[in-house]
Amino acid sequence: MSAFNRNLIPTNETPKDYAIPTPPTDGITQLSFSPIADYLAVSSWDNQVRIYEVNQTTGSAVGKALYPHEGPALCCTWSKDGSKVFSGGADKAGRMFDTATGQAMQIAQHDAPIKCIKWVDSGTTPVVATGSWDKTLKYWDLRTPQPVLSVNLPERCYAMDLIFPLMVVATAERHVMIYDMRNPGTVFKQSQSPLKWQTRTVACFNAANGYAIGSIEGRVGIQYLDEKDNQTTSFSFKCHRENNVNVYAVNAISFHPLHGTFSTAGSDGTFNFWDKDSKQRLKGFTSIGCPIVSTTFNRNGSIFAYAAGYDWSKGYQQPSYSTQQIKDAIFLHAVKDEDVKPRAAKGKR
Repeated sequence: MSAFNRNLIPTNETPKDYAIPTPPTDGITQLSFSPIADYLAVSSWDNQVRIYEVNQTTGSAVGKALYPHEGPALCCTWSKDGSKVFSGGADKAGRMFDTATGQAMQIAQHDAPIKCIKWVDSGTTPVVATGSWDKTLKYWDLRTPQPVLSVNLPERCYAMDLIFPLMVVATAERHVMIYDMRNPGTVFKQSQSPLKWQTRTVACFNAANGYAIGSIEGRVGIQYLDEKDNQTTSFSFKCHRENNVNVYAVNAISFHPLHGTFSTAGSDGTFNFWDKDSKQRLKGFTSIGCPIVSTTFNRNGSIFAYAAGYDWSKGYQQPSYSTQQIKDAIFLHAVKDEDVKPRAAKGKR
């Protein structure tokens, strides 16, 4: 049941955003901003991971580096200090790129493609977590070639997010595995997705006390970890739909780093900003004309990056929606504070 107040929904605005030059030549899989500077890592189906430098003053971006996988690159992330980029791909390998030396090296290996990769900010040991279609979750100490820990998953890893100490892994068949990174080898909680259809994306709350999950059915679930909270405040809502007839996948969810509000983006080519606490949509934007496949905020939430491209939601040779009509692109949206700041619920001051 939708818990958002439809009486408070604002009108949509047409996005007028900057397109980064020389984007990937095939489908973009993930965007990830550096936690310390405005550098954007981009993984894509053309087997490359690219790094762009974004200049907020001039509203422009330029390519700074790229490194290859031996197959499509499916995910990317940064180290806490912004000195390393990590990525995983269909070549079953996890790789690390050193921004200082410009060198890339393999740091992880699975028996199937690596769909998700995250830096584990333990504060002591440099560890990277990888989630794969081989139904395992592995932890890698960058100082050793073998995984320090391997955990079996109930199904293929589809989506993963981590805000220490919380890590949420969503797999095929709607399984959701929750881990406390202070005890990473043991499942803290296992459940089914609150949504009825296949999971597409998951994102941890900034406070690491819950997560948002999105599916192919145009619906998002807001889930709190505490059982008491779960009974009183967890809910699901509909989005990325046209008159509730045409239903689109929710491909990406990103939380604003300062305000704790969040974005959703979908196969309908729209993105929206939401406030989960007051249960309001804060801002909506009209469709860009093709699916949005990945999103991310920069470190202070002043830039919202989103990637456009075909997400195969209408199949392989869908006549009215083919890859020839869609250009892979990355857009930078200048975030207005009033569009992402939390608001009081209706009737409250």
